[in-house]
Amino acid sequence: MNYYEEALKLHEKHQGKIHTELNCEINTMDDMSVVYTPGVAEPCRKIAENEEDVYRYTTKSNTIAVVSNGTAVLGLGNIGAKASIPVMEGKAALFKKFGDVNAVPICLDTQDKEELIQTVKNIAPCFGGINLEDIASPDCFEIEERLDQMLDIPVFHDDQHGTAIVVAAGLINALKVVNKKVEDIKVVVNGAGAAGSSIIKLIKKLGAKEVIAVDRVGILRRSDKDKYDFSKKELAEITNSQDISGGLAEAIVGADVFVGVSAPNLLSKDMVRSMNRDAIVFAMANPTPEIMPEDALEAGAAIVGTGRSDYPNQINNVLVFPGLFKGALRAKSKKITEEMKIAAAEGLASLIKPEELRKDYIIPDAFDKRVAEAVASAVEKLAKEQGICRG
Repeated sequence: MNYYEEALKLHEKHQGKIHTELNCEINTMDDMSVVYTPGVAEPCRKIAENEEDVYRYTTKSNTIAVVSNGTAVLGLGNIGAKASIPVMEGKAALFKKFGDVNAVPICLDTQDKEELIQTVKNIAPCFGGINLEDIASPDCFEIEERLDQMLDIPVFHDDQHGTAIVVAAGLINALKVVNKKVEDIKVVVNGAGAAGSSIIKLIKKLGAKEVIAVDRVGILRRSDKDKYDFSKKELAEITNSQDISGGLAEAIVGADVFVGVSAPNLLSKDMVRSMNRDAIVFAMANPTPEIMPEDALEAGAAIVGTGRSDYPNQINNVLVFPGLFKGALRAKSKKITEEMKIAAAEGLASLIKPEELRKDYIIPDAFDKRVAEAVASAVEKLAKEQGICRG
């Protein structure tokens, strides 16, 4: 199938991928009087008296905004707000399909982070959560952090944290297969942008002690941290404990795990051969990974995952974001915390029983109907335990 041609046909035929539907019947004048004026005044009065009732009487309780400014879309780069609409519609469709969460694409025609932050703050009353999407680094870090502080609803940048959660889930199960402990492994993350940054922090929170971050300029070093922007400076302070120098070839020697969120064909067979025994390789550049799975396996990797659907062990964000927001909304959580992300990863990983685990099956399939509920339940439980939910 030529996916590009088929996508054009589908988008033209349906004029997009989503539409709105009614939750109630409007067939008579009595219906009209209940749905709209005069009846609608009563829920308005209730909400005016108690703002928390907005969750009781409106779609805010199960609706999120998928917000982008089109500055970092898939592999297309900075293509602008209008050109990003098909991706945001697609994200909204996946929220509904896999999590039964209503999602509205909001594509903002601005590359000014202050304007974007203020706009999202102003539209937030309609939504139970904000999913930030395809916003360029390093602005994405500050935008998420400030909105998280300003708003009393969950804010989640999926390019960062969705990817990190699926990687963490895959790593939890992969380590069981190769019989290694997370605290004993050496991890190399190639790509220190939005996704790489979150992956490193989450892997560290899982218990990994030795993580090395590699960017275009080479290994991030504490001794060089004054040369970096604020996000890479932060990574330099928590990685590369031996302060080694060089590039990917030097970083990968003796590594147990490679995680690639960078560019095609950067990991060679010789690099894989220099890794530790029973190496785990998650090469996730799309559509062409850092190394093709067959090449990584031939070079001695024990377990390989990619972002592609035509190979086993697909590291796919759709395994996380629908269930994560489903759980956060169900709990009426005000935040999405690091602990909730770990809970999501553990919930996802737990779907594969020990007796089912094998080298080509460490992560559930995207169409596994158990996934969203497993993630949602884990997130909801943790949110309530942390005491960050509305009463």
